[in-house]
Amino acid sequence: MINNSTADIRQKFLDFFHSKGHQIVASSSLISNNDNTLMFTNAGMNQFKDVFLGLDTRLYQRATTAQRCVRAGGKHNDLEHVGYTTRHHTFFEMLGNFSFGEYFKYDAIQFAWELLTGKHLFNIPKEKLLVTVYATDNEAYNIWAKDIGMPAERIIRISDHEGSSIYDSDNFWQMGDIGPCGPCSEIFYDHGDHIFGRPPGSPGSKEESGDRYIEIWNLVFVQFNRQADGTMLPLSKPSVDTGMGLERIAAVLQQVNSNYEIDIFSQLIKAAAEVTCTTNICSTSLRVIADHIRSCAFLISEGIVPSKDGRGYVLRHIIRRAIRHGYILGATHPFFYKLVTPLIEIMGNAAEQLQRNKNMIELVLRNEEEQFSHTLERGLSILEHELAHINSDTMDGATAFRLYDTYGFPLYLTVDVCRERNINVDQEGFKKAMEVQRKRARETSSFIGYNHNNQYSSMLNIAYCTNFLGYENVTYHNSKIMALFCDGKPVEVIDSINNNNNLNSIVILNETPFYGESGGQIGDSGELKSDTGIFKVFDTKKYGQSFCHIGTLSYGKLSIGDKVIAYVNKARRTCISLNHSATHLLQSALRNVLENNVEQRGSIVKDKYLRFDFSHNKALENEQIRIVEEIVNKHIRSNLIINTTNMSIDAARQKGYLLVLGEQYHQSKVRVLSIGNVSTELCCGTHASRTGDIGLFLILSESGIAAGIRRIEAVTGEAALACLHQQKHLLQSISQQLLKNDGPNLIEKVRSLKDRTKKLEQQLNHINNQQVVQEIAKLSSKIRKINGAQVIVSQLENIDQKILRTIVENMKNKLGSAVIILANISEMKANLIAGVTGNLTNSIKAKDIISTLTQKVGGKGGGSPEIAYACCSDITAIPAALSHITIMITEKLLTKNV
Repeated sequence: MINNSTADIRQKFLDFFHSKGHQIVASSSLISNNDNTLMFTNAGMNQFKDVFLGLDTRLYQRATTAQRCVRAGGKHNDLEHVGYTTRHHTFFEMLGNFSFGEYFKYDAIQFAWELLTGKHLFNIPKEKLLVTVYATDNEAYNIWAKDIGMPAERIIRISDHEGSSIYDSDNFWQMGDIGPCGPCSEIFYDHGDHIFGRPPGSPGSKEESGDRYIEIWNLVFVQFNRQADGTMLPLSKPSVDTGMGLERIAAVLQQVNSNYEIDIFSQLIKAAAEVTCTTNICSTSLRVIADHIRSCAFLISEGIVPSKDGRGYVLRHIIRRAIRHGYILGATHPFFYKLVTPLIEIMGNAAEQLQRNKNMIELVLRNEEEQFSHTLERGLSILEHELAHINSDTMDGATAFRLYDTYGFPLYLTVDVCRERNINVDQEGFKKAMEVQRKRARETSSFIGYNHNNQYSSMLNIAYCTNFLGYENVTYHNSKIMALFCDGKPVEVIDSINNNNNLNSIVILNETPFYGESGGQIGDSGELKSDTGIFKVFDTKKYGQSFCHIGTLSYGKLSIGDKVIAYVNKARRTCISLNHSATHLLQSALRNVLENNVEQRGSIVKDKYLRFDFSHNKALENEQIRIVEEIVNKHIRSNLIINTTNMSIDAARQKGYLLVLGEQYHQSKVRVLSIGNVSTELCCGTHASRTGDIGLFLILSESGIAAGIRRIEAVTGEAALACLHQQKHLLQSISQQLLKNDGPNLIEKVRSLKDRTKKLEQQLNHINNQQVVQEIAKLSSKIRKINGAQVIVSQLENIDQKILRTIVENMKNKLGSAVIILANISEMKANLIAGVTGNLTNSIKAKDIISTLTQKVGGKGGGSPEIAYACCSDITAIPAALSHITIMITEKLLTKNV
């Protein structure tokens, strides 16, 4: 066998298939732009999905790729296995070759065998390989047996799962419940009898089968189209989709038994050991860290940042899991971000996008680590305490929730730690506790998104294809209704009965001038008119190749097959187009001002404003914002021509054109937008004809939305002019109020007022400090000493709330061991405050004191064990309540050994 580096293996694979007439296609984004059912790209075929569905065509019939993939979160989630097995990863590369109707089983098998066993190729000994085929796929079996010469004992037929329906097998692939599908043939490598393992097809799960026989290549033969009733119709052009994990084949060719022993991982593990000051190079935690830095770095490089939901939540999960394993190894300071540099060096040419975004990746990782370190240390300490007292093999959900709710310790880390102790976590109990505590409101779309009902989404994606005519037209007189949906269900007719004036109706046309939301640009609105009805479109969304006109029937009825006139709201579309063109000018200006260190991280283009997110590690200075604004307006005044051309994505890449995050790119044809010699980018949106149409550009705000990500909001045209008029009116009003129309001296007047205000605040602080000293002196005379603790319970009048807290905090510090309870009466209301020094909180908690008081006097309050507050309106009950709490505190202190 060859013993090349991982980089050499990747290149040898691509070169081999290129020599067989395959187009080398670059890896697509980890964020699938044409499949909303996927959280992340998880297979090589994802970018070709529409080709397999017959919704897209390419300029080539054969392709080969080295696709970057992430399997963490969603249906395909390997996260909990990573580090504990030899072959699971959150990030991996999938090598693949594809045929779109040109060759089939014979060539696919021949190619695979030649590459694997060829003397000058991978040169794997033939006797080390065995294969599986679907039980009834005699064609594939015979190719392996007769054409390849594989011994019968090394060809294993895999049947359907026991008790399941036909075609439910590990060796039968299907994209969904309906659509393209077919049998597959998997190629396995035998590591030898010195490693435990059973051949494929043996009883038990894949995890129970051991690591002796490892699947290295899956050849999928897409030859059927499954119908809704389960019928299998042969495809007119059968296709091939194959996948080989780069890390797995590297382990075979580098003659090691674990993916974590190949060159890239052995080097990453060594780097991780250095930054964590660890000598145990075989540590599971090092494998976890080495794996996780790859997925985290690539996800951040594509614009994902840690957040509370969606892809950002998964990223945060992976980062924090890595941080926790660093903590296990003894890392006490941020370490994870330090692995970005060695990762880039180790991956070489495959890490070009990491090199471009290196500073941002390091910043995001370091910020997340610094923010989480205290939570991790405290949470692990409390979790260890809970585990030490657990009397069963399950931690109850309430305890897990308390760790999350009180200390911010995430459930997934609790589960991770408990799994290592063979302890389960009652996750259903956790969910119930979460529901009792609070209900989290989430914004969800009625129709679109990867959390939406996949069967309905697949129905739209597979069955319908809309031809977009909106670049040239805002009105089209000959559209035909292809499908109708009400409340997510397909219907033949929309009328007043089933529509009921709600917004959950969709019309799908064969051709439309309505732009479907994509690339950050919102969808069009308008009307669809037929001879029998009028449909008000309030939004248009794109799913796959279907344009969904979402709205409500305002008159009559619409039926499938009806011809309609499609009217786009022209004024709204114009505003959207102007804002979209301005967004491109904004990005160009930012790249000039910030020395090209700008990568788009998202955008929203609406009719009323535009929003642009970009990579930058600090806030823009006012002067930088002014210059950016000035550059954009200069380009607007130059009235530059805005052109669009179509070309292949490979040609666009070769020319160095910018690919925009969130856009959907088809290899056969992409749209390139050029604005003079200022900007050239790939863009599927609608635009102005010349920059002068934009009129005026005005930045409203610049802010940070995440580590290393900035956001600019801006307006154009009439909206910008209206903002300027509003600002002018505001300045005039302020000037009239302060200066009696003496406008030129406004700034000096404001500066004078600020100075005066500052002096008054200093005087007020001095007075407040004097009051604090006086009140503390008065309260000191009321101290009662009980079993070593000093107790003050008192009623005050007309004390400011801030001063009240300062009094309590100062007295706690002064007395050392104390319980302080104050009731302040002001304007017929009472503010209650309780303070307890830390050494007493095991038996007396401030929040419990406040809870007891509010039961006596009414009102609401809360706080922590050391400080708590409440307010109430029944001041007549205050004296009795204070007497009651004094007795209660006295009893607790007398029974405590202080």
